[in-house]
Amino acid sequence: MEQDGNVSKIFKAELTDAEFSKLSQFIMSEYGIKMPPEKKIMLQSRLQKRLKTLGMDNFKDYIEYLFSPHGMSEEVIHMMDVVSTNKTDFFRESVHFDFMLSTALPKLCEKYPHGNLNIWSAGCSSGEEPYTIAITMCEFKETHPTSNYEIFATDISTQMLETAYSGIYKEERIADIPFVLKKKYFLKSKNKEEKKVRVKSDLRSKIKYDRINLLELRPVRDPKYHIVFCRNVLIYFDRPTQLQILTALCSNILPGGYLFLGHSESISGFDLPIKTQIPTVFLKQ
Repeated sequence: MEQDGNVSKIFKAELTDAEFSKLSQFIMSEYGIKMPPEKKIMLQSRLQKRLKTLGMDNFKDYIEYLFSPHGMSEEVIHMMDVVSTNKTDFFRESVHFDFMLSTALPKLCEKYPHGNLNIWSAGCSSGEEPYTIAITMCEFKETHPTSNYEIFATDISTQMLETAYSGIYKEERIADIPFVLKKKYFLKSKNKEEKKVRVKSDLRSKIKYDRINLLELRPVRDPKYHIVFCRNVLIYFDRPTQLQILTALCSNILPGGYLFLGHSESISGFDLPIKTQIPTVFLKQ
């Protein structure tokens, strides 16, 4: 009974304005993610999970721990796991993958006929995006058998990266994928009651994962990527930070390569070495 009472107390724990201010300023300064006042309840709700895990029943104790040397080395990464937004789907914004097949990939293979096409999924969340890219590449290879590729997928959330690496999803997550693609690229769980699927191993092996904070990116002199996806990530940053990240991303793209952004993201007002091809798809000059 005492344990139930503690759990109840945890989920009644509330962030004071001062506590929210301290956390939001830290998240903004270290990770560039905006936390306006209207997100206080969301942050409170998500961090209650951390309170439960740590056996705490108030945010005062949590914040003291977070900013301690041990908390800085051990807890910050868990806090960012629950703070970062992780909504994604297979073939989200499908026009991007149509453009890849019809335009980007044929032009890149013509311009760069030797070696692998290197693709970066920046902000890959739970893996649906890099796996969709891999499926698109496999479909392209059927008519262009000499084309090879490697995908680099990154996110700030270790929890999301673990899900992505496993390639295991609920069956409902692939409900809208055409049947022929489901059969080619996914395996059903042997346990029928689980209703789960797993991305086939040959597809999984094409993707390398790493944890990267986009705020720490710096421009590079030697670009290596032919395509960069950074979709529905920039919306969480202020305009100066968006420009900082975009400048670094563009420096990583080879001439004639492509940048894909989310449908609600814009480069308007930014001086960048890219040119719009279709809305939210840009060609590196």
